[in-house]
Amino acid sequence: MKKGIGTDILGNVAIVKFPKEFGNAERKKFAGKFLKEHKSVRTILEKIGKFQGRLRKQKTKFLLGEKTKEILYRENNCFFRFNADSTYFSPRLSNERKEISKLVKNGDDVLVMFAGVAPFSVAIAKNSKARKVYSVEINREATKYAKQNVELNRLKDRVEIVQGDVKNFSKKLSRHHPARSPLGTKNKTEKNSLETPSRFDVIVMPRPQLKESFLKEAFLLSKKGTRVFYYDFCKADDVDKVKEKIISEAKKAGKRIKIIKIKNAGDIGAYKFRVRVDFVVL
Repeated sequence: MKKGIGTDILGNVAIVKFPKEFGNAERKKFAGKFLKEHKSVRTILEKIGKFQGRLRKQKTKFLLGEKTKEILYRENNCFFRFNADSTYFSPRLSNERKEISKLVKNGDDVLVMFAGVAPFSVAIAKNSKARKVYSVEINREATKYAKQNVELNRLKDRVEIVQGDVKNFSKKLSRHHPARSPLGTKNKTEKNSLETPSRFDVIVMPRPQLKESFLKEAFLLSKKGTRVFYYDFCKADDVDKVKEKIISEAKKAGKRIKIIKIKNAGDIGAYKFRVRVDFVVL
């Protein structure tokens, strides 16, 4: 791999980021060689913009091969279909999804916020004995693919896809504690469908890079014993600030918590990384 070129292989598609000094001819040459060397890859896309905004969309440009931006990708014994531009998917979080799946216990009700095309939701449902996984995402395009991925992995009775804002979702459910919420009653006639719980055993928060923490919403939907996996972004020297933010939000919500683990969940730039904080509500 040439120095300065970043490449992500996602199933049938490779997304390449070139240095600015690369000309069109040099980019095409690299793409052609790459296709020859990687037989499973059929399409080369060039990354021309970062993931941005709450919907986490990026910009890519078709470079060579089959003209498509739809990706079919496999990881953790699961298949995922999504669009490179209109939906967010990070292969770098594969180990995170695997690790959290192992931490889910038999019979857990799991909530995944900012669920995207449902990689966490599907991986947890496929690789754990969770009772049910509730997958909430605001991006309509991502929700469309999430439903496809649930069907693709034969998990219709294990994963509930909810299209909408996490804030609205949490407000609706929090009004119905401690019984199961009527939010799920529209699906009661479906085979194996269960009503949505108003409090969850596990809450997974793979947040976009936003100012809001959404911890308020997580605490609204938590109970004694709820385990929360919270993702944030910071510099190495600012990890304590993330910890303090969680403790502060817990106090505002009238909750006591115990932080179990803080880990680096991947570098995202110069001196900046994604941090995961695991904590339990007492």
